[in-house]
Formats: sequence, C-alpha cells, structure tokens
Amino acid sequence: MKPALQLKLSHQLKLTPQLQQSIRLLQLSTIELSQEVERIVQENPLLELQDTPRIPANDDYSEIESSNHETNNESKNAETLPSENSNKGNEEYDSGTEWQQENFPTYQVLEDDDYDEPQIPAKPTTLREHLLSQVACSQRVSEFTRKIITLLIDSLDDDGYLTQSLDELNAFLPPELEIDPHDLEIALKDLQALDPVGVGARNLQECLLIQLQAMPAQTPYRSEAFKIVAEHLHIWASHDYGQIKKLLGCNDKALQAIQKLITHLNPKPGAEFNASIERYVIPDIIIKKKSSVWVAELNMAALPRLNINHLYANILRQNGTANNLSSQLTEAKWLIKNIQQRSQTILQVATAIATRQQQFFEHGEVAMRPLVLREIAEILNLHESTVSRVTTQKFMHTPRGIFELKYFFGSHLATDTGGSCSATAIRALIKELVKQENTKKPLSDSKIAAILMQQGIVVARRTITKYREILQIPPANLRKSF
Repeated sequence: MKPALQLKLSHQLKLTPQLQQSIRLLQLSTIELSQEVERIVQENPLLELQDTPRIPANDDYSEIESSNHETNNESKNAETLPSENSNKGNEEYDSGTEWQQENFPTYQVLEDDDYDEPQIPAKPTTLREHLLSQVACSQRVSEFTRKIITLLIDSLDDDGYLTQSLDELNAFLPPELEIDPHDLEIALKDLQALDPVGVGARNLQECLLIQLQAMPAQTPYRSEAFKIVAEHLHIWASHDYGQIKKLLGCNDKALQAIQKLITHLNPKPGAEFNASIERYVIPDIIIKKKSSVWVAELNMAALPRLNINHLYANILRQNGTANNLSSQLTEAKWLIKNIQQRSQTILQVATAIATRQQQFFEHGEVAMRPLVLREIAEILNLHESTVSRVTTQKFMHTPRGIFELKYFFGSHLATDTGGSCSATAIRALIKELVKQENTKKPLSDSKIAAILMQQGIVVARRTITKYREILQIPPANLRKSF
C-alpha cells in the first residue's frame, strides 16, 4: 500500500482563553471571585478595582440610572474610558466603557469619618490555655506536680478526655525525671478538679461521675443518679427504664427527676473551647416579594466593581502599539464581560428556581417541589454541567434563611394520586412527626411510613430510616422518655 495525501473536513470545538475564563469564573463562589479579581487587577494595569467602602444608593439593590453612574465616575480614581462622542473612531475602547456602565450600579462613597473599620475578633482561648492559666494560679500545687499536670494537659483530646492510660504515659517518660505512677495519679486528681468540670476523665462514665461529685451534697436525687452512672450506665443507655425503676425502687416522678439530672451533665467538657469559627457567606441572590410573587434579584453589593484605568488607556490611545497594553486592554474587557455573563447566568438560574419554588417561600420545607438539574437546564437551554456550576457555592437570601442554590434540588417520590413529592418535604414531615410524637411511645419507622401513606405519600420503611439518619434523629427506642 502506497502512502498518499488526503483532504478531510471535520468539526472540532476548542476552548478559547476567554471561554476558559468564563467557565472558571462561573464555578467560583463570591469570595473566591473577589480573590481572583484582585489577583488579575494586580497583574493587569488596565484594570482598577473600586475598593472604597460603599453602600447601595437605594434599599433595593436595583439598577441606577446611567446619568447618576456617570456623575459618580467623574473622580480621577474611578474615571472610565471616554465615551463614543469624545473618542470617535476608536470603538474598541468605547465598548469597554459601555460594559462598565451597563452592569455596575452607582454607590454612595462613604467618607472616612462615617466609616468604621471592622473589628477583628479576638482569638478564642483554647482548652490548653484555659487549664494552664488555672494551674499557674494554683497555690496548693507544687512545682513538680505542676509540670506533671502540664504533661497531662498536653495529652487531652479536643473533648477534654485523657485518651492514654497512666501506665502508657509513664512508659514514655524518661527515667531521670523520677516520676512514678503515684505521682501521675495525684496530678490527674488535681487536673480533674479544674474547670470545666469533668476534664481529664478517661471515659464517659468517669466524666459524668466527676460532675455528679462536684454537685452540692443536698442536690435532689444526686445519690441515685451517681449509682446509675457508676453501676447501671449500660442499662440507662438502652433506655430500659422499667429495669432502672426496679433496681432503684423508685416511681416515675423520681425517675423523671433523675433523668433530668443526668441529661443536664456535659459529656464533652472540652468541646466548648473548640467551637468552630462562624462561616459567613455573601448571598448572590436576594428573593423579594413583588405583587404577591416572589422574584429573584442580583445582590449588586456582592459584585466586584471594575474600571478601566484612564491613565494607561490614554497612553494606549495616543500610541496604539505601546508595549503590551493593547493585549492587556483586551483581557480587561473580557474579564468585565465574563463577570457580566456570570451574573446574568446566576440570575437566570435563580429566577427559574424561584418560579418553581414559590410555595417554599410561603410555607417552608413541607411545600418544597421536586426539582432536578435537567429541568432547569432544559428551560434555560443550558447544559446540566453549567447549571451544576451555577448552583455550587452560590447562595440565595430568602425569607426562610440563606440557602445554597443546590438546596432547592432534590429527588422525588411518588404519591398515590400519580404526583410526586420532594425528598426535602418528606424529611420536613418526618421531623415534624417526631417533634409531635408521644415521648412515652415514640413512632417507629414503620409507623411513620404508615402515617405518610395515609397522607398519600408512598415511602418505604428503609427510606424513612435513611432520612431519619440524615436528620440525625435517633431510633424509636432511644427517643423513649418519661
């Protein structure tokens, strides 16, 4: 077979740098977008980021008339490219100005005297620091014991438990320290006397006993609760209250008081010092009610405000071949356009979601409609992957709280009328049924499935179990109480 040349035509889709940037910006959260924009602004001198403290010019996050926008842009730091009338024949620069004017609202710039710098919260005290400060202030503890207590404090976990036995700790200590197991026992007792009560315990039972011992002797039913924790904790954990009453020889009223006393103990005394820092999110969409209809609007305050640097733009206008400014101007315009396209896509998806979840905004989770990504993609003529990117790490401020856009999507279950019910609504119904149940006879998963069947919702028992575990609701035997 001889080699030969052939001509062949084929279609091939290539991702241009601009399209790649558009896809990347679309999947970023608001905070990540701000960080990305700041990075690009530092690399591109043609871009300026309005970082002056600002507030919306009105209460509605709505668009401001272009005349007001042009007035506020007269300052040097926020000046944009000349308009078409003042720069005829150079449409390339005018288009960048048009993007900036159309898509970014006017803000009232706050004076320095009217703006207070945000206060940086103090670093929370750790459990180790809290315990060491008490040891340092203790007058009855010797210097030798204080060092051993410090060693024990370093061996505590986040919940305040001593996970290693004293024998294991003693085995790792150098012999020259001359620390014997008796010294460790004394130091552990001193550690367990510190605040919070129960710290330094080696297991749950010891933690609860330490807290009961620290209570005043005249505390009602303290001795009975101490006996239950010390001797019958496994029976108590199984909620076998009938056997507990036989062992203690008490009635229901006394058992209720004992139960209240034990349940108010803290099983994780060190957890309060390990509370995670609150995570704040900036909503991309705000839901408002207009003419009895809930509509979605962009949160304009969350959008980065970009301008074209007038100084470098004038240099490029006078000398069109000035270094790399021409390509950087093109990149700047594409960034502004891609941010605009990102905002429009998010608004389109949010509007489609709001149209289908009107009842959720009115009545809450129980009225959530089943919704899948494919349904929104078909309505907006988008790909499912695009809708997935839009709904990831994008948040909506609603009358019911702030939710990620993905929250409004969920599978559906059939009803006996031929319709469908959202899995989110079913979980809300399960939560409501458990909340209203008789604690003496809690509802089993089969009973919950039967109740939902009476309401026309066909749900299998194993599905109820799965949703109950997602909601972190214990099974019926562990929910039983007096």
